[in-house]
Amino acid sequence: MSVVARNLRWGVKRRIIVADVSLTVAPGETLGLIGPNGSGKSSLLRLLAGLRRPHVGQVEINGQDISGVPRRALARQVAFVQQNAATDTNVTVRDVVRLGRTPHRSPLAGWSEADELAVSTALDQVGMKGHRAQSWQTLSGGERQRVHIARALAQTPNVMFLDEPTNHLDIHHQIEILRMVRDLGLTSIVALHDLNLAALFCDRIVVLEGGAVRACGTPAEVLTQDLLRAVFRVETDVGASGVAGRPHIRFKTE
Repeated sequence: MSVVARNLRWGVKRRIIVADVSLTVAPGETLGLIGPNGSGKSSLLRLLAGLRRPHVGQVEINGQDISGVPRRALARQVAFVQQNAATDTNVTVRDVVRLGRTPHRSPLAGWSEADELAVSTALDQVGMKGHRAQSWQTLSGGERQRVHIARALAQTPNVMFLDEPTNHLDIHHQIEILRMVRDLGLTSIVALHDLNLAALFCDRIVVLEGGAVRACGTPAEVLTQDLLRAVFRVETDVGASGVAGRPHIRFKTE
């Protein structure tokens, strides 16, 4: 399912946070959003997911302007995974993932076989089926992020938006989570800080600076020494990663 943004503009009071952003994401593509802190990544992600409405411009998902789609109906098509989420409630993994079925159920509807299948399938997709009865409080950070993604998958979405899904995770779990997202085969838009992870796992990358698109293309096209110096203010050596067509960035410390 495709995602198309046209001339998105959004801000708070007199501050423009997203400035005339246009982009297209092809069905099944993983698009990375990168940029310095304050560049507008999270705000743009929420505009694309329909969690905020732009002051100007529009977002289309599968050719339909999402501004005219009711929130509940939109939640059957798209899912949003936050950086992290916490709860003090003593709930199980299954309880958390069950929340993903909310857009598909009426207030008085009972739990159906379709609901149970969606939850079971989502847990299986993220490798957490054996933890379904485990308490949320006992999970590691990587396991919790897998459960967040399972809850999103239980919505049976066509498009997934992820805001820094590897934030605060060790490198093993960062790679594990991004590999899993890529292999799901969904249309995915991911905001990331780590440039090398973006290079490895994203089909294309959008670089944001000051709320505007500075560059868009494949990792090899975008992650150049000149661009990294101009946008991130770092000196780098950009070479081959060993993965075909994927660059590796080494940061200079002197």
